[in-house]
Amino acid sequence: MNIMGLIISLLFILGLILVAEKLLKKNQELSRKFVHIGVCNWWIIATIFFDNVYIACIIPLLFVILNYISFKKDIFASIEREDKKSLGTVYYAGSCFLLTLVSFLFLKNMLYGGIGLLTMGYGDGFAAIFGTKIKSHEYSIWNQKKTVAGSITMFLLSFIVISILTLFYDKFSLINTVFVALFATVIEAISPRGLDNLSVPLLTTLVAYLII
Repeated sequence: MNIMGLIISLLFILGLILVAEKLLKKNQELSRKFVHIGVCNWWIIATIFFDNVYIACIIPLLFVILNYISFKKDIFASIEREDKKSLGTVYYAGSCFLLTLVSFLFLKNMLYGGIGLLTMGYGDGFAAIFGTKIKSHEYSIWNQKKTVAGSITMFLLSFIVISILTLFYDKFSLINTVFVALFATVIEAISPRGLDNLSVPLLTTLVAYLII
């Protein structure tokens, strides 16, 4: 199962990048968000197919390296920001690597890492999309512009993701779900650009583990 998971993982992520490269011709930000949202679903593959932590870690570790090379050499333009000032894609893969290690070796449970990673993928991904598409009040933290629409989207998608995962693991609590979703939204809002790919998944995982 582990080798099958490795093959499926590679095909899945490379498939996302290939589709994103096609989207790049229309809109670079759309292609980047497509990958951002899509990649987090690797956690589902990891949950189903892997029981060996070292094999499971191959995928995120590989993409830490590839994403860094891409950042330097602009290999995958579809996943990079136009301004090239953020290591966000490297941090994303790094978070995935750390959460894989922690989930397999220490937590012995894929729920909490899934909450952190999928909240980041769906919440932050759609927040960026709807935050620019829907007109709403803007606010600034650490010289970064945020929108009310984007923050509301982050909260709602985080709430939905956490609800689905905790229901699946029979750990759903409305109060806890609202708290963790709100926490993830605040962390996303106050994190410097790109660093939210580290802060949101890692800190949200920690808080979810402590209260769920």
